[in-house]
Amino acid sequence: MAVLTPFRLHGPLAKIYFCTVITFCSLYAAQPIQPVFQHEFGLTSLQAILFTTLMMLPLGFAPMFYGVLLERLSARLIVRTAILMLGLLELVFCVTDNYLLLLIIRGFQGMAIPAILTSLVSYISFTAPREDVQAAIARYIAATILGGFLGRFLSGLFTDLFGWRFFFFVLGMLLIWGFFLLRDLEKDANLEYTRPRMGEVVALVKQPQFFWLYCTIFTVFFVFAGLLNFLPFELKALNPAFRETGIGFMYFGYVMGILVSLNVRRMITLFGSETRVAMAGLFLYIIGICGFMIHDHRAMFLAMFVFCTGMFMAHSLLSGYINTLAKSQKGIANGVYISFYYLGGTIGSFAPGILYEHFGWRVFLSCLILMACGSIYCIRRLQCSAALIKAQETAAMEA
Repeated sequence: MAVLTPFRLHGPLAKIYFCTVITFCSLYAAQPIQPVFQHEFGLTSLQAILFTTLMMLPLGFAPMFYGVLLERLSARLIVRTAILMLGLLELVFCVTDNYLLLLIIRGFQGMAIPAILTSLVSYISFTAPREDVQAAIARYIAATILGGFLGRFLSGLFTDLFGWRFFFFVLGMLLIWGFFLLRDLEKDANLEYTRPRMGEVVALVKQPQFFWLYCTIFTVFFVFAGLLNFLPFELKALNPAFRETGIGFMYFGYVMGILVSLNVRRMITLFGSETRVAMAGLFLYIIGICGFMIHDHRAMFLAMFVFCTGMFMAHSLLSGYINTLAKSQKGIANGVYISFYYLGGTIGSFAPGILYEHFGWRVFLSCLILMACGSIYCIRRLQCSAALIKAQETAAMEA
């Protein structure tokens, strides 16, 4: 009962953070145990990773296609219906024995997640006092990172203790509980959701500073999703007796994202600008990937801390920098950022696997290093574009 108390005491925001954590648990729960699915259903690694890829894919298209839904229906109705749907599908997932049906379920779950996350972020802006909105959003980001780690770690732990189905049953019950927790939310919260038109998106992406920023985040999450998705298979290849709990714990470096997200301002002050922080993060990113070249799980465990620190330095700073660049249409700029982020993750979660299947781990990592170097090139072009625009604006003011 001690777990319930904070949510009763701290009101709507605590319930929103709780639902954020369990939603991200659901998104990533299958990732560390994909070798288990591979063994149980006689799959290739590329077939097994679809359990994560199909959950992520709808997030890449959400800003384009969820606008109509989010403009016309009650915010409370949307988020509660989606979270109930996600929970019920988890319960169906945990009793299903057919691979194709399992994939279909994951696909439908992926469609529910964007509605949940979009609504929860908007409710935070609606619920938190104006002076606390930025801090509330920072806590939301921390909740997404915590959920990403717990989903992976607990999935591995419970798989070792009770089999893979048990954790999905627990998630289903927690999500249904979340459905009841959210019943007291305000019905008519302003979602502040901007549905972008294709012409506006194209015009935005054609601007050099936005183009290079979107290319940067696409390649960053491509690399991140690729490495984290295929790491469990390599750990099993290194030692077939490696337990799922150990695989889940290998993601512990993921929590570095919480530390990074809560110290964004300090890093900007230290480095002098957002893009310099992101650039430093990308160099750490590459160092982290190189650490995974060492065929030892202890070295990989340490490399995960460096890798995740670099990734979240880039992501945390670029996700804020987009609002600095966007003098107007910030909603559209952020929506396109989210699309590029998750499309990069979706493609990265399976495409590099072709190299892994045919050429092995080190060739796979070399491909990811090349992509990360591409991120550095993109962010350098972003810096040049932003500097040119700033110089033009200064010249125009002086004239």
